[in-house]
Amino acid sequence: MPGGRASCGPRPAAPGSRTTRLELFYDLVFVFAFVNVTTLTANRLTPANLYRCLLVLALLWWLWTGFARLGNAVRADQGLLPLVGFLTVAATFLLVLSVPGAFVDAPGSLNGPLVFAACYFVIRAAQLAVLGWMDWSDRVLRRRLLPRVVLPAVATALLVVAGTVPQRLADRPVTVALQLGLWTVALLVEYVGGVILAQGWWVVVSAGHWAERHALMVLIALGESIIALGLGPKTGLPLSGPVAIAALLGVLVVAMLWWAYFDTLAYALEQALHQARDRAARLRLARDVYTFLHLPLIAGVILFALGLKDLLAESASPMTPTWGEPLGGFWVTVFYGGVGLYLLSLAGCALVALREVHWPLLVTIVVLAAVAPFAAPIPELVALALLTGLTTLGLLAGDVERKRPTEPGPAARAGGAARRGGGAEPLAPAAPVSARSEPGLRAPQSRTKTGTVTGPGNHGGGRAPGRRGAAAGRCGPATARRGCPRTSCRSRRRSWSPRSGA
Repeated sequence: MPGGRASCGPRPAAPGSRTTRLELFYDLVFVFAFVNVTTLTANRLTPANLYRCLLVLALLWWLWTGFARLGNAVRADQGLLPLVGFLTVAATFLLVLSVPGAFVDAPGSLNGPLVFAACYFVIRAAQLAVLGWMDWSDRVLRRRLLPRVVLPAVATALLVVAGTVPQRLADRPVTVALQLGLWTVALLVEYVGGVILAQGWWVVVSAGHWAERHALMVLIALGESIIALGLGPKTGLPLSGPVAIAALLGVLVVAMLWWAYFDTLAYALEQALHQARDRAARLRLARDVYTFLHLPLIAGVILFALGLKDLLAESASPMTPTWGEPLGGFWVTVFYGGVGLYLLSLAGCALVALREVHWPLLVTIVVLAAVAPFAAPIPELVALALLTGLTTLGLLAGDVERKRPTEPGPAARAGGAARRGGGAEPLAPAAPVSARSEPGLRAPQSRTKTGTVTGPGNHGGGRAPGRRGAAAGRCGPATARRGCPRTSCRSRRRSWSPRSGA
């Protein structure tokens, strides 16, 4: 039995691990999910349908977060995990297919709400089964398995109750409010309960894996905007002048959104997670910066893609004026609100993880919010051009501000004075944190080309501790020739010779 478990069961992941190819295969389903989730609003443009779109997106995000936690805890491409992953991908694909009928059962097909709820529970149960297998040997963690199973069971039950609304009553305001309320409660059960219970069992094994998984998901969401540019709402679009202008403007906005995240911020967030040595601090960063703040970031991209679908469809219509119809209040909220939500999430990530306030991002958000009411009555292409210009100028200004040289601080001035002959010794630079290894409690050491170990506790490039020179409290030949600041070494400089060794 132990041998079978070791060969076929889940195997723990190692610190410094990265995203596997099998996990990338999982993410392919979410490419289709992001494309399909916007159909809830594209078919009927109402605030209730927009809220339905965001609810489904939040539940899909929670499912994907479960995949990310699973890949961070175990090797997803070893043992029986690939088979479990393939079955889970099939259930996820059925769930995504049922998204258009997730709230109301349509005649002539399977019960959409029940299919959605059943697939959701199967996916969550498979994730918890693998994690439970890993935690079964620990008595404390084994006791906490039951509450973790209760959460998806309660959420699934709420989704089933919300889906039992008859179709003839689906459009009544009271029915819509009750249904949306049940979905909201199911979402809160998963998020709030999951965050509370995760404090007792979840450990971020690999910071690089966790950061890379979320960066790839942002890239997938941006790719969904590109797909929306190419396909429109349902089919391909004729290449007319307004369509070409809208496509070019949309590509520019997507490129600037990519630049705002992947230029420096994504790497800085990963390094902040690497440098969080305490378990609770790392858990807090992984939860707040990635699980919570990346959700509105993804939602902002999806909202912008939703607006692009409708704008391109109207631009391709021969009945539409050259510059389009007036944008209107609803689509102003979708367009400008989506980009503003994305930028606000980036500013929140920088504030929580880096303790930095990105003023250019905040100023851009305020300008977009102030201009949005004036963009509602103007033609669609003009409003999109205005959004593109404001976003581009704001992000370029932030890039220039970030790369502008700053005045050196007191520590840097003190170090410069010491190098010019001052009394203070320059401060030693902090040891870099490798992006491929996890920070531990031991101080970093390195080995030179000659085999010399350097680091705290081994002074000035001398021999490694335990060698004859270090044991005698003296430095090596190279250090002695340069001159060592230690009093004991200065007292021995005249007595050193090549024959005497270190």
